[in-house]
Amino acid sequence: LSSTLQIIRVQSPDGVKRITATKRETVATFLKKVAKEFGFRNNGFSVYINRNRTGEITASQNKSLNLLKIKHGDMLFLYPSCPAGSSSSSSETMDTSVSQGLRPVGAPQVVEDEIDQYLIKQDGKIYRNRDQQLCRHGPLGKCVHCVPLEPFDEDYLNHLEPPVKHMSFHAYIRKLTGGADKGKFVALENISCKIKSGCEGHPPWPEGICTKCQPSAITLNRQKYRHVDNIMFENHTIADRFLDFWRKTGNQHLGYLYGRYTEHKDIPLGIRAEVAAIYEPPQIGTQNSLEILEDPKAEVVDEIAAKLGLRKVGWIFTDLVSEDTRKGTVRYSRNKDTYYLSAEECITAGNFQNQHPNICRLSPDGHFGSKFVTVVATGGPDNQVHFEGYQVSNQCMALVRDECLLPCRDAPELGYAKESSSEQYVPDVFYKDIDKFGNEITQLARPLPVEYLIIDITTTFPKDPVYTFSISQNPFPIENRDVLGETQDFHSLATYLSQNTSSVFLDIISDFHLLLFLVTNEVMPLRDSISLLLEAVRTKNEELAQTWKKSEQWATIEQLCSTVGVQISGLQEYGAVGGSTHAVAAAMWACQHCTFMNQPGTDHCEMCSLPRT
Repeated sequence: LSSTLQIIRVQSPDGVKRITATKRETVATFLKKVAKEFGFRNNGFSVYINRNRTGEITASQNKSLNLLKIKHGDMLFLYPSCPAGSSSSSSETMDTSVSQGLRPVGAPQVVEDEIDQYLIKQDGKIYRNRDQQLCRHGPLGKCVHCVPLEPFDEDYLNHLEPPVKHMSFHAYIRKLTGGADKGKFVALENISCKIKSGCEGHPPWPEGICTKCQPSAITLNRQKYRHVDNIMFENHTIADRFLDFWRKTGNQHLGYLYGRYTEHKDIPLGIRAEVAAIYEPPQIGTQNSLEILEDPKAEVVDEIAAKLGLRKVGWIFTDLVSEDTRKGTVRYSRNKDTYYLSAEECITAGNFQNQHPNICRLSPDGHFGSKFVTVVATGGPDNQVHFEGYQVSNQCMALVRDECLLPCRDAPELGYAKESSSEQYVPDVFYKDIDKFGNEITQLARPLPVEYLIIDITTTFPKDPVYTFSISQNPFPIENRDVLGETQDFHSLATYLSQNTSSVFLDIISDFHLLLFLVTNEVMPLRDSISLLLEAVRTKNEELAQTWKKSEQWATIEQLCSTVGVQISGLQEYGAVGGSTHAVAAAMWACQHCTFMNQPGTDHCEMCSLPRT
């Protein structure tokens, strides 16, 4: 380049381009070159000297680049103009500081979870008191013995009780964005195990592949951070009701955890998954297996949970074998000598985590990792039921998403990285191990110990129980427990209402499973008219609940329940007097069209008048 020519870099949301200009070139001429290079018309953009949209360069300035002190190699920042009637929001600016929310160039504009937005604004540093023995300065001074520590300080985390092996995700972000450049070039890239599409220099796989489209080999490392640092059940009743299925049948069971993400103050910038309810989907369970069936109500459950201020935060399953029924002990089977999660469970967890990605502005894809957790109810060292929490690493998520990981049939603690075939190219997967001489060696992941993929999470119960939903001595039946003879119908609703005579309507109706029944029952679903009640439960507002109670929908529900009550009384007079309520109900028949419970001996449904089939 001659002394008069210079290259100015211009960064936009679509990338960086280099513009050749002279020192004496006017701003107007330079902006025309920028518009031509980026394909803009009618000045639909603005160029700034600083990234935070200060120091705008306009054609009206009528100055040369040299007078504006723009020199060879400088970076300018281009922002497209907002459409008419819209305004620029803070989420659209390319800020470099963590407190403003760093977003790489070209990354999609996303809205992160509330807990992430909150933690981004927090200081996060670990403040220490002045050490009386080591500190030699005044009360306002600081030294190496009392200066605040960063949230990712490994020595501090290792000396906590119990020690913390994984820093929080936001502490990890602070570590990446620290230093002089403030994380200017940080981008959290999601791993891909697939061949990049669009490579035209050769035939498609398996006929051809090149270094441009070939995915890189993967070396598995133990993840240093975790997206969730603690799992907390609001109270013991939630877990006890879930375990009741295993206690009554001996079969394993599965459920989805609904709750919210909050700050976990025991770990710097930590996140806690608080569990308020467990939804049990359709499934087939045996003593040593579980099969999840298609759930037609899944979308409705998520919708109702969202209106209650909840979301699906994880899943839970049992792996329990009774050891001594008299003592109530269970077998301690998951430990360092066997496994903590099997390869098949890791793959299932990875699949769930891929379905619930963590929204992240630092990623070019708009998401990175997942906050979805896994909880196992299994026997502990004391032969009592323990709840163990886990996640699988981002590397495991990628292997599962791209169908590169398989379980081993005869060794549950081992996975197996697939080999390439004519249908699918699979990159080599390695892990590091220590041989018998103490040397670090690299092994091909065929097979693969799954402990490289697992992140453990502490699971706790609070000292002071929390109740998002009310607790009853005679709770409403849980969904999809027909195998136990526990069904959700208007007979069970009538029984529930008759046994719960509280004067506070909100206490009666604040039951997660009852609310789901009111929305999903086939006789009178209230999906379009229950929003006011859900808001009352969410805000614990008795006045709103009483307002909804006066609606026509609840009056109809009460009428249906009273009809069922009359039917039960009629049955007792019919000849079942002295029998149990279940024996009386067993003599009734359910209409296949509207599920209404009818008296025995009738040929037509009393609700829809259709014949009995």
